Amino acid sequence: MHDAHAHQHCDDPDCHHDHSRGSRRIYIYSPAGAVRDKKAFRRAVARLKALGHEVEIDPSALDSHQRFAGDDEARLAAIARACASGADVALISRGGYGLTRLLHRIDYDAIAQAIAGGMRWVGYSDFTALQQALVAKTGAVTWAGPALVEDFGSEDESDDIMLDCFQDLLAGSGEGVGWRLPKGDEPADGEIYVPEAQLWGGNLAMVASLLGTPYLPSVDGGILFLEDVAEPPYRTERMLTSLLHAGVLQKQQAIVLGQFSNYKLTPHDKGFKLASVVQWVREQAQVPVFTNLPFGHVPTKVLLPVGAKVSLSVEGRDALIYWGHA
Repeated sequence: MHDAHAHQHCDDPDCHHDHSRGSRRIYIYSPAGAVRDKKAFRRAVARLKALGHEVEIDPSALDSHQRFAGDDEARLAAIARACASGADVALISRGGYGLTRLLHRIDYDAIAQAIAGGMRWVGYSDFTALQQALVAKTGAVTWAGPALVEDFGSEDESDDIMLDCFQDLLAGSGEGVGWRLPKGDEPADGEIYVPEAQLWGGNLAMVASLLGTPYLPSVDGGILFLEDVAEPPYRTERMLTSLLHAGVLQKQQAIVLGQFSNYKLTPHDKGFKLASVVQWVREQAQVPVFTNLPFGHVPTKVLLPVGAKVSLSVEGRDALIYWGHA
């Protein structure tokens, strides 16, 4: 995370790096890709238990069928079990690919009811598809945040900012995230304030793949956040162009770009880089575009309420998305 810092606002100023703020029940399920690294899975479960949480593992969490965590029926059943578990948090084991295959068969009302009852659904990457569909079908709020294996299962310690944000969510004390914009990214007139807007988005490839389907929410005046992994700038721009030509980007009050990681430039690019894409989107969409949000396929990731009403404040290079009022 270059030049980026993040903070999660909470009621207690001394809460940072106190990773044991109350026990919660976490249900681990696999709605998309198969878990290949069983050791990392076990490490991650042990880490959550060491934080004081009760962890329930779905019976098919480690199933494998082709590249998926079980066939479509098995993964639909896993989602239904997570929904009926009564846990505080439903946490995906990993992303990958698989949820778009299930979107026409998921019981969104049941998930929305579980969310209304206090369950938080957390994940990112492929999970973006389910998050957008839930907003489109029910308006229910889920959380863009960690996945079990990638974020809790490494041999190294889990990222402190991610842990703080995750624990704040479980404690009910998270109110927003702040970060520092890169030089030159600050608003031309010094500041921008969006008092209320629906936050939506997530993985760019997943959002773009839902264009023209009933599973992409139609959000006017929202704040769209996007990230991706292993997509060189020209492919990132191609997906953003789809959103532009569909009229999606122009309808937002702001676009916030997270981390676009793990890609390679080639000699053929001749100076065409991610900054070129950002500049092009700014010119074409004619809406504010901010970068460097600490979220994506990187260890340092904040948690964001997808579908919730939030505020956005940018003063100079200091940016803040907050929802304590929501």
